[in-house]
Amino acid sequence: MNRLPIEVGSVVRSLAGRDQGRLFLVVQELDDDFVMVANGGLRGIDRQKKKRRKHLKPTGATVQALRERLSRGESVEDHELRAWLREEEEKFVQV
Repeated sequence: MNRLPIEVGSVVRSLAGRDQGRLFLVVQELDDDFVMVANGGLRGIDRQKKKRRKHLKPTGATVQALRERLSRGESVEDHELRAWLREEEEKFVQV
């Protein structure tokens, strides 16, 4: 089965937990099982959520700007996360 990767910058949908159904951005990979996600709202960049990869469904979209900025060690603001997620949600609605 060809699974989409879950890596930094990936847009994912939560499959389990209180946040089930919400979109998040992967902001850090911890190990083979866990990643840190944020959405700029309830889960801001300063309150990231640790999630198991198996509880996340990749949408196939990746925010390259987020990936590049985090790799350079630059800070990312919550409003930017919200804007990137809003753009991705609009793409899903149009399809």
